[in-house]
Amino acid sequence: MLSRFKTILGVLLWCVCWADLFFSFHELLQSRTPPPVYFVTPLIVGITMVLATVLVQYERLRGVQSSGVLIIFWFLSVLCAVVPFRSKIIAATAQGQIKDRFRFTTFFSYFALILIELILSCFKENPPFFSPVNSDPNPCPELNSGFLSKMTFWWFTRMAILGYKRPLEDKDLWSLNKDDTSSIIVQQLHKEWDKQKDEWKQKEDVAYVKTSNHVLNHVGDGPEEAEVLIQDKRQHKEPSFLKALLRTFGPYFLIGSFYKLIQDLLSFVNPQLLSILISFIKDKDAPSWWGFLIAALMFFSAVLQTIILHQHFQYCFVTGMRLRTGITGMIYRKSLVITNSAKRSSTVGEIVNLMSVDAQRFMDLVTFLNMLWSAPLQICLALYFLWQTLGPSVLAGVAVMILLIPLNAAIAIKTRAFQVEQMRHKDSRIKLMNEILSGIKVLKLYAWEPSFQEKVLDIRKNELRVLKKAAYLNSLSTFAWISAPFLVALTTFAVYVSVDENNILDAEKAFVSLSLFNILRFPLNMLPQVISNLAQTSVSLKRIQQFLSHDELDPNCVETKVVTPGYAITVTNGTFSWAKELKPSLKDIHLLVPSGSLVAVVGHVGCGKSSLVSALLGEMEKLEGHVAVKGSVAYVPQQAWIQNATLKDNILFGQQHNEQKYQNVLEACALKTDLEVLPGGDHTEIGEKGINLSGGQRQRVSIARAVFSDADVYLLDDPLSAVDSHVAKHIFDNVIGPEGALKGKTRMLVTHGITFLPQVDHIVVLVDGKISEMGSYQELLKQNGAFAEFLRNYAPDEDIEEDELTMLEDEEVLLAEDTLSNHTDLADNEPVTNEVRKQFLRQISVISSEGECPKKMSTRRRVCEKKSAEPPQPQKIPTEKLIQAETSEIGTVKLTVFWQYMKAVGLMTSLVICFLYGCQNAAAIGANVWLSDWTNEPVINGTQHNTSMRVGVYAALGLLQGLLVLISSFTLAMGGINAARTLHAALLENKFHTPQSFFDTTPTGRIINRFSKDIYVIDEVIPPTILMFLGTFFTSVSTILVIISSTPLFAVVIIPLAIVYFFVQRFYVATSRQLKRLESVSRSPIYSHFSETITGASVIRAYGRENSFVCLNDLKVDENQKSYFPNIISNRWLGVRIELIGNFVVLFAALFAVLGKNSLNAGLVGLSVSYALQVTMSLNWMVRMTSDLESNIVAVERVKEYSETETEAPWIIEDKRPPEDWPAQGEVEFVDYSVRYRKGMDLVLKGLSLRVKGGEKIGIVGRTGAGKSSMTLCLFRILEAVKGEIKIDGVRISEIGLHDLRSKITIIPQDPVLFSGTLKMNLDPFNKYSEDEIWKALELSHLKRFVSSKPEKLEYECSEGGENLSVGQRQLVCLARALLRKTRILVLDEATAAIDLETDDLIQMTIRTQFEDCTVLTIAHRLNTIMDYTRVLVLDKGTIAEFDTPSSLIASRGIFYGMAKDAGLA
Repeated sequence: MLSRFKTILGVLLWCVCWADLFFSFHELLQSRTPPPVYFVTPLIVGITMVLATVLVQYERLRGVQSSGVLIIFWFLSVLCAVVPFRSKIIAATAQGQIKDRFRFTTFFSYFALILIELILSCFKENPPFFSPVNSDPNPCPELNSGFLSKMTFWWFTRMAILGYKRPLEDKDLWSLNKDDTSSIIVQQLHKEWDKQKDEWKQKEDVAYVKTSNHVLNHVGDGPEEAEVLIQDKRQHKEPSFLKALLRTFGPYFLIGSFYKLIQDLLSFVNPQLLSILISFIKDKDAPSWWGFLIAALMFFSAVLQTIILHQHFQYCFVTGMRLRTGITGMIYRKSLVITNSAKRSSTVGEIVNLMSVDAQRFMDLVTFLNMLWSAPLQICLALYFLWQTLGPSVLAGVAVMILLIPLNAAIAIKTRAFQVEQMRHKDSRIKLMNEILSGIKVLKLYAWEPSFQEKVLDIRKNELRVLKKAAYLNSLSTFAWISAPFLVALTTFAVYVSVDENNILDAEKAFVSLSLFNILRFPLNMLPQVISNLAQTSVSLKRIQQFLSHDELDPNCVETKVVTPGYAITVTNGTFSWAKELKPSLKDIHLLVPSGSLVAVVGHVGCGKSSLVSALLGEMEKLEGHVAVKGSVAYVPQQAWIQNATLKDNILFGQQHNEQKYQNVLEACALKTDLEVLPGGDHTEIGEKGINLSGGQRQRVSIARAVFSDADVYLLDDPLSAVDSHVAKHIFDNVIGPEGALKGKTRMLVTHGITFLPQVDHIVVLVDGKISEMGSYQELLKQNGAFAEFLRNYAPDEDIEEDELTMLEDEEVLLAEDTLSNHTDLADNEPVTNEVRKQFLRQISVISSEGECPKKMSTRRRVCEKKSAEPPQPQKIPTEKLIQAETSEIGTVKLTVFWQYMKAVGLMTSLVICFLYGCQNAAAIGANVWLSDWTNEPVINGTQHNTSMRVGVYAALGLLQGLLVLISSFTLAMGGINAARTLHAALLENKFHTPQSFFDTTPTGRIINRFSKDIYVIDEVIPPTILMFLGTFFTSVSTILVIISSTPLFAVVIIPLAIVYFFVQRFYVATSRQLKRLESVSRSPIYSHFSETITGASVIRAYGRENSFVCLNDLKVDENQKSYFPNIISNRWLGVRIELIGNFVVLFAALFAVLGKNSLNAGLVGLSVSYALQVTMSLNWMVRMTSDLESNIVAVERVKEYSETETEAPWIIEDKRPPEDWPAQGEVEFVDYSVRYRKGMDLVLKGLSLRVKGGEKIGIVGRTGAGKSSMTLCLFRILEAVKGEIKIDGVRISEIGLHDLRSKITIIPQDPVLFSGTLKMNLDPFNKYSEDEIWKALELSHLKRFVSSKPEKLEYECSEGGENLSVGQRQLVCLARALLRKTRILVLDEATAAIDLETDDLIQMTIRTQFEDCTVLTIAHRLNTIMDYTRVLVLDKGTIAEFDTPSSLIASRGIFYGMAKDAGLA
């Protein structure tokens, strides 16, 4: 419709022009000779109009909806026609009549028509009918937005408004443009990279040909020499990834560079216009239209500059985004085909870094890459114009600039060193916090919090010290950055006026050169940064290129199509190694596996069993021989590989779901029982690396995946070693064995277990990478070779285990597994190992002591699940909402948070900082006002007087500003550090005083996050943001003040501009904050999926799932870019709008200067316009900083929130302190005592009343969940009473301070917790005891030998969690702690199974001898330890069931008797 109108108008225009032409001919005929211009102009204009009309049609056919060319063309036509339009009207009014009626009419109709054309071309056409249908639900509006909309990013406005109304979500994000998606970009990049590799290969081949010819002449030399030469060549040139990148992304990027060039040239237009404006103001006779034209031109050039600059940024950022997509995709694809030797050369972490850090570096570099040529260009142009204005004096200014560069460089280097040091402190602080939080319960029980708080604060002190040093440096660099332009101007002006008397500093020279100096500031600062970025990126490029040049696995080394008939696997004469340069791990392998048979591979550790499986998968380098495997393969690795997905997805692994088959698989792999325990059944989300499954469960899932995949050949690499022997038997019988689910398939089983060997068809015995013998079980036994010896070595242990296990029925053992997973005392944070399991099975009889037959299993399991002795582990039960979801702040930040931060900084300091900023800007204005005053000083005899006084005052004011900058930025930094100190101290203080229940319901990660991420933001992000914000804010305000004071009319315009500014800022902040959140949320899945892929590459390849994983990765990258792209656009959108406001400021400053021309002097105009010219930058940054400040100040809120959680009772109550020797007797009394874990939960202990005399030994027994552990927790007031009380020696424990209570009772906890630090620190953190006492305690706890054998003795470093001591030794360290404290009451929470019987006996013996006169309360799991105790307390469901001496309890045949009978003691 539109294009029809446009075409009609175009034809009309053509007619109008030609009418002019014919009129001229008509005049010729009438013998009035018109000048030739009347022939040429209409002819050319007419032809142009015809072309424009044709172009309209052409673009309609091409489906262009809005044409940039035409808009620009019509705009220029109108501009050119405006001048004659004005002069025609002026001429007509002056003469009073119209001379050339006809031409007058045609011109006005022409003008009207082009105006309409311009207006029409601004609207966009409807898409043509033949355009392809876009099926995208949420396409990006950029694609079909008009030319003007694209230039001003108007199409983004819809999202900005939406983001302002409500927080954006994933579904609001637009789809990526086709050209930005992974599939397209990576494909292009791959093609280019392959070209590079092919070129390189051809060069190689040429090199090879040359050398081989050369070899032929010396027959005797053989090919060795050739090899050497080739290697020599190979060093020189590798395929260049850089070329591939340039070819893929270069052309697009060059468009951006072209824009940058235009923008650079345009930026020098305004200083020139300023000088014209100033000379116009000086010349009192100049016509006023000339002034208006200058103002209009200034505005127009500024707007053009804005639009072009943001187009350039748009191209740069999109290139950066595509680069990251491309590099990420390439690295991911490469990681799936890389050989094992290459993979070993770099850790998973390093490869993930390639993707996260190195790809990111490219992205950051691209943004400012154009500065490499643009900065020198800008500097040269600026110097050229300055030279024109001020002559050689400019060199003085340039010298100052050059001197400042090394200063900045030195500061940067030093800052980097400080950053490294600070990271070190931060890491050690976080590591310590992590340990404290995992062992917080132990700290509470021992009353050790103060000592550890001290340690954290020590590290923190060092951290803040480094921060302070960095702050000194930063304020120096701020000083350099702000004072640089001033110092340069000062030296230049001073030199200029002092060199020659006749050099007069007038307004034109002063302010034009000031605005040129301001242009210089940016390239001078950016250039060093870009160069250092370039250096970093080139390192990244090398690393990426090296990774992409690694060897790849040969996809054809295993033949899959053709296999000897009747056989599924054949290997003839195979020699394999893990890398070409390593010696072979498998030699002369001849192996024929008949289809459908079960083959076991046995041999000693490290004889190449797993290597054989890898060789069949094609994971090893095949040095010689032939391998064939028929059909599809399923592979179960030795270390199960589990994806971070649901359990069901892990088993299906991309296959079609088939319910019947799926249930059968679960049954066969013994996973049914596990599903009942897992909170969400098979929909349970499994953490990274299968973190919330036990080792056995992981292995079973891995087997289930293989069974479900229904392949032809199964390669099982020792899958049964990770599961318990009865489960192994179940899986062998139901899955692998002759009667299992896989019967009829070809199975190759690597195994250590000899129990299954009699049931397999063939056995392959490997010795040192060779097959030593093959055959069936019976045949090999007869041969009495390596296999028979293998049997002898392994048999004895196996038999014993078998015997032990046969006591228990299968189901009973399964129960044990479940109980174990529920028995949180054990599963607390200790990974449950197999030994623990076996130990645990010994005591199973004690746990299941209700004396019912094992068939009623389900009820019993339910009991275990419902109540466990401690609140269940966080990971365990998402269903019960044990862990509250973390709230993320949405929407605007409340003012109270800013107020809180100001209080943390100190109100006085805050006011002082604002005052200093005010002063610093006042000084800057003062200096410039003085300059403008100086330029107006009258010239007498061609010279100005008192120049030295002028220079002196100018210098003084400028240096004062610099000094104030230094002081204010330093004060701000100190205030920030102060705030960081107080906020961290409050958080730490509160966390040490928080009750245990908080730590049970809050994941450690969430608390650590407050200590790491949020504190980091408060330390290092908020202060510089505030610095920038205050700087830009005051600059903007001072600009406006200067303009108003010179042209008061400007005040009228400020209000509407401010309103627009405010709205744009609100829209932007709301939208961009949410976009940043979405971007950071969608980023981490890329990396975690990648590291998962690297670890599971062999499994993915074995199942042939590479393509779907590549697609998954592409999807994740695209998801991330989907939120990153609007984020870029939001910055462009903001930039265009804010800069437009800045441009209006320029326009009005110039306009009002022209209007008030008569009352103004040149100096003031120069001052106000040169200020206006630099306001844009600070307006722009002010919005960015507001946005950053709002996103980051949330950290203060989050830290505050955790500094104000409820606290436990005070540690020490001064007026209620018990006597020093309390408790003297050690008598404990419970009076009608009830307690619950947390509000809203059931009571754990209900109305307990009992009395223990001093020195008695009491055993506490009962089923899991009866409340045994709770009783001890109550003694320490970890749990506070609901009703009733506990008295110790007649003192109510609820009335004294917690530390007074806890330091007087000793506990040997169930799981021994050690902290990283010296052994001495672990025994005596407060340095209360002498070395002799400590040695004595170590001797009694049987550790003396171990400790004295270490060279460091007591200073022996324990690693995190005491990893470098055995579990038994850790338990003994806890005993030594108890011996050191030697209080009247000892609580012994007996370790269930973590401890070997020997250590257990040592502990029992020591306690019997050393704590003879103390009251001992033992929570017993093994009854034999408490059979000689004074009395035994039997708890049942939180009440006292029986309480008497062991002998009378056995006689009374109650619960205790049943337990004793199960344990074989009665």
